[in-house]
Amino acid sequence: MKCRTNTLKRETKETNVYVCTNIDGTGNIDVNTGIKFLDHLIKTFCKYSLVDITLKVKSKDQIIHHIVEDIAICIGKSINKSLGDRSNITRFGFASIPMDESIVETTIDLITRTYCKIGLNFKRNMIEDIYKEDILHFFDSLLKNMKCCTHISLKYGDNDHHIAEAAIKSLAVAFRFSSSIDNRLGVPSTKEVM
Repeated sequence: MKCRTNTLKRETKETNVYVCTNIDGTGNIDVNTGIKFLDHLIKTFCKYSLVDITLKVKSKDQIIHHIVEDIAICIGKSINKSLGDRSNITRFGFASIPMDESIVETTIDLITRTYCKIGLNFKRNMIEDIYKEDILHFFDSLLKNMKCCTHISLKYGDNDHHIAEAAIKSLAVAFRFSSSIDNRLGVPSTKEVM
């Protein structure tokens, strides 16, 4: 089987980002974004998706929104490239993950028709050291650049930290299953194209 890895560099007037992804990894992570809760979410994604990620980021303007957005874009694009032509993948994944009083469900289709619906209904404006709008933007930018169809929805929950963590865990587990190899499938589409 071909190794499903990719390295990507992105330089803008706002940030420099380097990312390396390995879909067939063991969840190894090397990341320090300077935003503790964002680091926590990325590390959690790696742990449960088993994707290895090395991420280096340098902010040029010190604007958190730009850091979050560019990191999500780069991780998403790198995972998209790592998937290659998406032959022999399971394609679909689903996970319902509890985190104490909260449950979040993710359904993913690794078809290249991009769509994402994120319904997490955060109550607070700030979760740890990051604004809720930046957390939502992280999910949105990540998924759009992965080029997949994904629905993430809060079934119920009260604690915004738990909701965000259950969301990233459910995404990770759903992605792990959808990206897993099944050589019987060939191109996993009746159209014969992803």
